[in-house]
Amino acid sequence: MSAQSNIEWTDSTWNPVRGCTKISPGCKHCYAETFAERFRGVPGHPYERGFDLRLVPERLADPLRWSDPRMIFVNSMSDLFHDDVPEDYIERVCEVMALAKWHTFQVLTKRANRVAKLLNGRLLRFASMKHIWWGVSVENKKYGLPRIDQLRNTPAAVRFLSVEPLLEDLGRLNLCRISWVIVGGESGPGARRLDPEWVRSIRDQCVKAEVAFFFKQWGGVRKKEHGRMLDGAIHDEFPEIERSTVPALNRRRSLAAQYLPGNLVTITT
Repeated sequence: MSAQSNIEWTDSTWNPVRGCTKISPGCKHCYAETFAERFRGVPGHPYERGFDLRLVPERLADPLRWSDPRMIFVNSMSDLFHDDVPEDYIERVCEVMALAKWHTFQVLTKRANRVAKLLNGRLLRFASMKHIWWGVSVENKKYGLPRIDQLRNTPAAVRFLSVEPLLEDLGRLNLCRISWVIVGGESGPGARRLDPEWVRSIRDQCVKAEVAFFFKQWGGVRKKEHGRMLDGAIHDEFPEIERSTVPALNRRRSLAAQYLPGNLVTITT
């Protein structure tokens, strides 16, 4: 779950945390939980413990080893800002992102209150880094819209919304200081309906506000059959990507060594 990703808006996934717990309707058919629970009890498998939350410090240094610049989805199989992830560990994840600035990191959470608190406090020094994008999930009005306001009230340089699964018409959105909006329908067994008018409304608001718009998928039980065309076009815009020069191999090895488990104070959930 790291070198390559089939997620349309990223290149790779990086999971220094595994597992999560449900907190809102968008979690109902969690793909990550479904995947992880298939392997519960399989000795030696990364998800031997299923979807139980746990830290994975042996994966901390991965981005420092990857020499080719990538867009990296942080914790596709978890939520970095889960209440049970210690602040010390979150800070270490951020330190790695800060060092690996030849990549672009996409940090997505449903715990908007915690990310807002930390970006305005302990993680303030990372907020202005343009290669780290901070996003919140937005599935409906009740749970999703408040997350947008919480994200907006941070000093993040790049803010984005993952409106997936979109479960209802969100109405008029405040896209002030939002750089990117991803929209998608739910996929897999039990997938809930996505109305095309809900998607068009968000697309049109993004165009008006000059916000990058990415339509990921229509979803459904067989999502490949429905594709990702919206009104005859593929919408795959991104914010401006800022990257730096990739350090030499010896330098990257030196940086990575700092985040090997043997060099870290043990932290457990």
